Amino acid sequence: MSNDNTSKTITYKDAGVDVDAGNAFVRNIASMVKSTFTPGVMDNFGSFGSLFRLDIQKYRKPCLVSGTDGVGTKLQVAIMMDQHDTVGIDLVAMCVNDILVQGAEPLFFLDYLACGKLSSIKNTDIIAGIAEGCRQSRAALIGGETAEMPGFYPDGKYDLAGFVVGVVDEDRVIDGSGIRTGDAIIALPSSGIHSNGYSLVRRLFFEVHNKPLDWHPAELAKPLGQTLLEPTRIYVSTVMGLLEQVSVQGMVHVTGGGLTENIPRILPAGLDALLQRDAIPTQPIFKLLQEMGNLPFEEMARTFNLGCGFLIVVREAEAAAAMDRLHAMGESPVVIGRIVDGNQQVRYE
Repeated sequence: MSNDNTSKTITYKDAGVDVDAGNAFVRNIASMVKSTFTPGVMDNFGSFGSLFRLDIQKYRKPCLVSGTDGVGTKLQVAIMMDQHDTVGIDLVAMCVNDILVQGAEPLFFLDYLACGKLSSIKNTDIIAGIAEGCRQSRAALIGGETAEMPGFYPDGKYDLAGFVVGVVDEDRVIDGSGIRTGDAIIALPSSGIHSNGYSLVRRLFFEVHNKPLDWHPAELAKPLGQTLLEPTRIYVSTVMGLLEQVSVQGMVHVTGGGLTENIPRILPAGLDALLQRDAIPTQPIFKLLQEMGNLPFEEMARTFNLGCGFLIVVREAEAAAAMDRLHAMGESPVVIGRIVDGNQQVRYE
């Protein structure tokens, strides 16, 4: 006896994957993607692979630098707010700032967007943010993947991953090996929390204290939801401009692990970073988090950037010139510490 359920034709669309919708999505984002193209892009939008021509006249010994990252649970705040046009900037920032640490100029970027149902998310808003991040970092958005995965992601939920490739001359790679006692540590301010620590942030604000997204305490310039969605700063233009005029010994992208865990990644053996607590250009959101979680400074410093999104180490004799150059580019740099003898740790005074 036949079963009607087994004789019925079941298509890919019936299973939850709409190929036509996916093709339409690619067509809809074509102009946004092409707005990021740089001279190295060999226009092959929609092909299986993306081609990029490296300018071998500009680099004598080109060294490719790659990085990958995501946005983490900050995406949950975007979903709660139903605002998706900034997390793409976060995605690009987390990747390009990482390779910038080694002095690399971003060349091109690729993204991965996974969701349960493409029509249930504001996909063009997400890609618009990625394109904006690429324009800010002067990286071409030359490829990506959109994965519709019904039954794996609930409708309305999605995840993002990014991949960047940059280039630096081999003899200009910045790896911290030249750092020595007495060097100055300059901080470039963050735009806020950036894209780290959001599991703790969400637990404190939305579970422990049950605060609504439109909560607007006097300390914050914007309501809570908008404050938490402030996109990660992209430091490419500033840092590339500084490298033209100042000899930089080391750089740090202050991400997961905060100041305490990230700075040792560039410290040579026998050296510590000594930071002045009162010099850190902190922001109201961090004070609020500390108070609401009753968090000690040590926990804050190993979780959040505390207002310092990117650090630059220069010779003490070049600190004034570096500060002048940064000010001229519209930055608000702060000398927050110096390099001292030690054991590859961060100390505070």
